[in-house]
Amino acid sequence: MTDQAISPDKAISPLRRRMIEDMTIRKFAPKTQHDYVQRVKDFAAFLGRSPDAAKSEDVRGFRLHLASSGAGTPKINATVSALRFFFKVTLDRPDLTKHLAFMHEPRKVPVVLSPEEVARFLEAAPGIKYKAALSVAYGAGLRVSEVVSLKVSDVDSKRMMLRVEQGKGRKDRHAMLSPVLLELLRDWYRLARPQGWLFPGQNPVAPMSTRQLTRACHAAAHMAEITKRVSPHTLRHSFATHLLEQNIDIRVIQVLLGHAKLETTALYTRVATNTIREVMSPLDRLTPLRPKKDETKDETKDETKDEPPA
Repeated sequence: MTDQAISPDKAISPLRRRMIEDMTIRKFAPKTQHDYVQRVKDFAAFLGRSPDAAKSEDVRGFRLHLASSGAGTPKINATVSALRFFFKVTLDRPDLTKHLAFMHEPRKVPVVLSPEEVARFLEAAPGIKYKAALSVAYGAGLRVSEVVSLKVSDVDSKRMMLRVEQGKGRKDRHAMLSPVLLELLRDWYRLARPQGWLFPGQNPVAPMSTRQLTRACHAAAHMAEITKRVSPHTLRHSFATHLLEQNIDIRVIQVLLGHAKLETTALYTRVATNTIREVMSPLDRLTPLRPKKDETKDETKDETKDEPPA
C-alpha cells in the first residue's frame, strides 16, 4: 500500500509513515492498514496530542471512553488490535498494552433465508449483474469481498470450480460452481463482456465495491418483501445451512466456506431446522408404555366410584 492510499490529502507524519512501513513489512492487507491507521487517529483525537506521548492511564481512559460511549464489541476489538500493534511494534512500548484486552463477543444465531425466500430475493435483484453476483454469494457461499474480487479467469467451467484468490486470512481456495450458476454467469458475460474483473464497478478498471453490492442486496430484499435483516453474508449463512439440511458432511461444508476451525462451521447446526426436525428423540425409541387392559378397567371403575351422585 502506498502512503497516498491512506492519506491522499496531506503530508504524512514520520510516526504514521513508520507505522505504515511496519505494516507493509508484515504484508498487511490494504484494508487492514487503513483501519489500523484510522483507529490510531481516533486515539490521537481523544488525547489531543501525538499518540507517541501516551501514558498507561491515557490508554486506560481511552478504553473506558469506548465502553461508555456505546462502541460495539467489533469496534472495540478492532481498536485493541490496532493499538496493540502500534505500541508493541511501532513504538516498542509493550508496557502500554496492559489495558488493551480483547472482549468476548457472544455468538448469535445467524439470520438464514428459506430456499423459497432466496428464490424470491434473487429474482428481485436490480439487474442481471447484481443477480449474478448475489447468486455467487449464495450458490458458492462466498464472502462479499470474495465475490467482488472475482476475475473472469477465476471461473473454471471444465473443473466446475471458482478460484478464490487471497480470501480471508490471505488464503487461496476453490469454491463450488454449480451448472445453474455457470449458466447465469455465461448470460452475464454474453451481455456485458467484462474484461478482467467479473463484476466491474462504475469504472471498469476497478471491481464493484462491497458497498455497491450491499446496497443492491438491500434493494432486492425490499423488492422481495423480505422483512428479515438481509446482507450479502446472509446468503453465505443460507448456503451453509441449506447444505447441512441436505445432510452434506459438516467437514465438507467447512472446506467450501474456507473456515479454519470446524467449530465456526458448527454454528450452522443451530439453525438447520430440517436437521433438527429429522432427529428422532430417544423417547420415541422406547417401547410404548401403554397401560394394560386390566389396569385400564380398574382405573375406569375407580373413576366411576369417585364421581358424585347425580
